[in-house]
Amino acid sequence: MRRSRSVRALVTAAVTTVAAAGMAVLGSGTAQAATPLPDHVFAPYFESWTGESPAAMAAESGAKHLTMAFLQTTAKGSCTPYWNGDTGLPIAQASFGADIDTIQAGGGDVIPSFGGYTADTTGTEIADSCTDVDQIAAAYQKVVTTYDVSRLDMDIEVDSLDDTAGIDRRNKAIKKLQDWADANGRDLEISYTLPTTTRGLASSGLAVLRNAVTNGARVDVVNLMTFDYYDNASHDMAADTETAAQGLYDQLAKLYPGRTATQLWSMVGVTEMPGVDDFGPAETFTLANAARVYDWAVAKGINTLSFWALQRDNGGCPGGPAADDCSGIQQNTWDFTRVFAPFTSGTTAPDDDFSVTATPASGTVTAGGSATTTVKTAVTKGAAQQVGLTVSGVPAGVTASLSPSSVTAGGRSTLTLATTQAAVSGTYRISVTGTSPSGSHATAYTLTVTGGTGSQCTAGPWAGGTVYTGGQQVSYKGHTWKAKWWTTGEEPGTTGEWGVWQDLGAC
Repeated sequence: MRRSRSVRALVTAAVTTVAAAGMAVLGSGTAQAATPLPDHVFAPYFESWTGESPAAMAAESGAKHLTMAFLQTTAKGSCTPYWNGDTGLPIAQASFGADIDTIQAGGGDVIPSFGGYTADTTGTEIADSCTDVDQIAAAYQKVVTTYDVSRLDMDIEVDSLDDTAGIDRRNKAIKKLQDWADANGRDLEISYTLPTTTRGLASSGLAVLRNAVTNGARVDVVNLMTFDYYDNASHDMAADTETAAQGLYDQLAKLYPGRTATQLWSMVGVTEMPGVDDFGPAETFTLANAARVYDWAVAKGINTLSFWALQRDNGGCPGGPAADDCSGIQQNTWDFTRVFAPFTSGTTAPDDDFSVTATPASGTVTAGGSATTTVKTAVTKGAAQQVGLTVSGVPAGVTASLSPSSVTAGGRSTLTLATTQAAVSGTYRISVTGTSPSGSHATAYTLTVTGGTGSQCTAGPWAGGTVYTGGQQVSYKGHTWKAKWWTTGEEPGTTGEWGVWQDLGAC
């Protein structure tokens, strides 16, 4: 997945099936029995570079499963992946582990995704970067065992679609990983996320699947990115999703001639982009489109519904272009999630349940003062339960208190956010999560701080000749900037919203 994309290749129909070659099984690593994903799952992408909590956002939105984007190396030639290529976010329990544990404890799960547009265009997708198949397979295994997950996603696009050596290494590594999982009795799925035309995969995407068949690598789900067509045509985005998926079905039928129609549709995944996509308003996915796609997906029995990305599911920039944090259309927060969330099957609805809301949902405070909101809970099903309340996302210079911190569903609590003069001026999204025996729900409160004397510019000044890696911060022209990946010589503020430097705010 990416923050802008172009698909210009033509579709071809030639498919060759080749006998798979056997490969060695990985010999080390724990193989716990991860819980398999539901047969039909809604798993929107979560942008893991934003600093937000995936567990809090899952609870707040109601999306029980998330596709976590992205894992990549810091530089071409490396065999060590990190979240977003950030050396501060290695594959370890300290990096999102507690969040993933919380999501899994609530009956959900995450799907770690390798690749993405940035990795695929900079040679830092691990199979493009690393020439050692065993090390690639070991990296995949480490993600599986560290986070106890049952699916990995491979987001392969642009330059990675033309790297035939990387494609072959990736599928060989997947085969090794699958042999290891099979030998240890572990459920493990692999999904390929690929760009599409409105009639199915382009030849380059189809070649990825052909190579998987050649190498004996099992592909469980082919997830189409049904947006950013860049063909200057008129688009009904829901209709185009249906024709793209039908084209994929026809291609899969040739690749896997022994499979039934039900089995082939169960290999199909669809990822939409809520609202305006990167091409512009001509490619706008509406809530009406979402409802039609949902009904179609249920009828066809596809495997996965997703969208890019959870952070975009709000109406914060109506009339605007594609952005990482809003849809560009008029909508309520989580409207698209609420349409797609019931697609997930195999989960048991709790006998007792509740909701959490904050009234008011936003407030402005001058540094040194305080803001309050009423946190309301309500019984939505069954009997009232005890609900514990916690707060996350509170910035430096602000303290949060809840009175009381636990209520019986139907009760209320007061959230007080007290600021100091040293608070940093800005707008912050604060999450209040309620937890009971039946699960968790959350609500958001937006706090705007003005007049603060605090400074974010504790980072060193940017220097044009210095090499920066993902996660490093610099100060430049009164703002703090964070590098999303390896860079040198690129001036902060000049690379655009899709560029290497993320603006963390003014000093």
